[in-house]
Amino acid sequence: MLNKNTETFICCDRDYNDSSVVLFGAPFDGTASFRPGTRFGPSAIRHESYGLESYSPYQDGDLADMAIFDSGDLELCFGNTNKVLDNIYQRAATILNDNKLPFMLGGEHLVTLGAFRAAAEKYPDVRLIHFDAHTDLRQEYLGETLSHASVIRRCHDIIGDGKIFQFGIRSGDKSEFVWSREGHTYLRMFDTKGLTDVIHSLSGLPVYLTVDLDILDPAVFPGTGTPEAGGISFDELRRAVTQACKGCKIVACDVTELSPPYDISGVSTAVAGKIVREMLIALNPIIRRP
Repeated sequence: MLNKNTETFICCDRDYNDSSVVLFGAPFDGTASFRPGTRFGPSAIRHESYGLESYSPYQDGDLADMAIFDSGDLELCFGNTNKVLDNIYQRAATILNDNKLPFMLGGEHLVTLGAFRAAAEKYPDVRLIHFDAHTDLRQEYLGETLSHASVIRRCHDIIGDGKIFQFGIRSGDKSEFVWSREGHTYLRMFDTKGLTDVIHSLSGLPVYLTVDLDILDPAVFPGTGTPEAGGISFDELRRAVTQACKGCKIVACDVTELSPPYDISGVSTAVAGKIVREMLIALNPIIRRP
């Protein structure tokens, strides 16, 4: 059993044994290739969540009515990426083995790999839905195969062709787009159109959902390590994650790439917190305990 964190995401303070969803933070930015700072994301999301209401008028749902436990941030060893990923894997596996849903707050996007390994181990037929500005399909970046620029390629190594569905992509090396078009992943550029059809095609299958917040227009979300001009609106992302969480059999998920130091206004952190809130509420009909 995990211990409750001293500061939780708003209303996520139920007992571990009674909870269906377990939050945890992965404060790591050891492979950030442009601007570091995402290590501060999880704690910032928690702290600033108290500026939000627990009630969502979008969904007519309230976090106060839900069984969610926040176990706090992992203590991660900077300088040893494999150990970091193993620590994340262990936390996600513990939660999954207790028949609960792990919800990870990043951290840079590489942290997804640790949690995804645990999900794929328990659910060998798992699929991956990926919201992002970047393809993240490089075989390696500057000679390193474990990178935030290669995380989805490493997930592909685990589950293979035709099981990864990418949305909002607007940046990447040409070779990544070519590789995807060869049938390795489904890749939707620039927006989230086609999500409804993908959700229908995944009916009954376990799904891991990963949300890189830099999918958003940097005019909405400047607080990230690798901002990309263009991008979708907050409302398009809110609708997309809500639809995925309600329409799919989500077995694990994450929200990554908030870097609070690059937005001293706090707007980016508020956006991240609201996306987390909407995802948690949308998951509730699927995971509600009797």
